[in-house]
Amino acid sequence: MEPVAENKRGLMPGGVAKRRFKLSAGDIIFSILNYIFFTLFTLICVFPFYYLFINTISDNELVRTGQIKWYPVGIHFNNYISLVNVNSLGTSVLVSVGRTILGTSFMVAASAFVGYLVTKKEMWGRRFIYRLFIVTMYFNAGLIPWYMNMSMLGLTNNFWGYVIPGIVAPFNIILVKTYIESIPSELEESAFIDGAGYLTIFTRIIWPLSKPILATIAIFGAVGHWNSFTDSMILMSGKPELYTLQYRLYIYLTSTSNLSALMNSGGSVNTSVLNSVLNARTVKLTVAMVTILPILLVYPFMQRYFIKGIMIGAVKG
Repeated sequence: MEPVAENKRGLMPGGVAKRRFKLSAGDIIFSILNYIFFTLFTLICVFPFYYLFINTISDNELVRTGQIKWYPVGIHFNNYISLVNVNSLGTSVLVSVGRTILGTSFMVAASAFVGYLVTKKEMWGRRFIYRLFIVTMYFNAGLIPWYMNMSMLGLTNNFWGYVIPGIVAPFNIILVKTYIESIPSELEESAFIDGAGYLTIFTRIIWPLSKPILATIAIFGAVGHWNSFTDSMILMSGKPELYTLQYRLYIYLTSTSNLSALMNSGGSVNTSVLNSVLNARTVKLTVAMVTILPILLVYPFMQRYFIKGIMIGAVKG
């Protein structure tokens, strides 16, 4: 195709003026500094993950002595291969994946539906129920009453103890409610005129339009479930097969720290035990790398929803 010619006045065919911008020296300097700053900031954010990765594929003895700083040495992938030999690691992965998927799904569904209901003025006791949710964000009974309540409900040594307590999330309900209130009410009114009920409006109109805020709270929920380990330590003490992956890492960290303290205090440690500790340290680094991969892989796909949802949900309180 031939380039479109301009007339003498700098107008494109059809009379549309062609805009020309000339950057000043200050604009150029600002752009350069801006690129330099964000490049450095990106490198600072990425380096911890890079450092962790090069330590998992480098020589284990060099990793133990802290000699790996900027690049891997003695590259191997035996640490990743040896993960299959870690006691009950596969079960812990399944538990963490299961609680993340189920817990996040139930939480998002409950937050969306409850958030929609508390926007309806015709709902009985709407203001009281909504304020009751908010109160729970500031006041709680404490750890011991919480454990006693979970025990009486039969949620100790039970997989559903990971899922059920997190279904109602007051902060997420507030975000969803605020977002739904920003949706034009005319959409619901037209649906009512056509004979649609609340459930139909929620599933056909509100849910599809609320994808940004739902993706936002889904990220919150998934990260929280994936990284949680204290509930596993408190509630699942009688069933090690229900330990989460993060709690397995905590056990490795504790055992390594205790043996290290024993060595520093002059205590005698069997050579085979010492070797297992060193192996546990490298395995711990490798597992730590593996545990962050799911979130790193999921977040980019939901980033655009996340930014839009959190910004729109913050417009009104």
